[in-house]
Amino acid sequence: MSSIELEKLRPEILSRIGKMEGESLLVVHRVLLEIEKEKLWGELSADFEADRQAGKFARLPEIIRDARAILRST
Repeated sequence: MSSIELEKLRPEILSRIGKMEGESLLVVHRVLLEIEKEKLWGELSADFEADRQAGKFARLPEIIRDARAILRST
């Protein structure tokens, strides 16, 4: 879909949402939240994988072990 078509779609979607009531609005809200969640999950997963490959979590098991030992001793 071209950007021109997308820009035509936006007002149509907003108009339809503006006419919705009750349960329909709740459904649209849930769908939008799900779309946002999936997008964020993808971004976080990619960032996590990049950090993992960069070795940023190499000491994580050691850090967790030390933290558990400290918590047990208190």
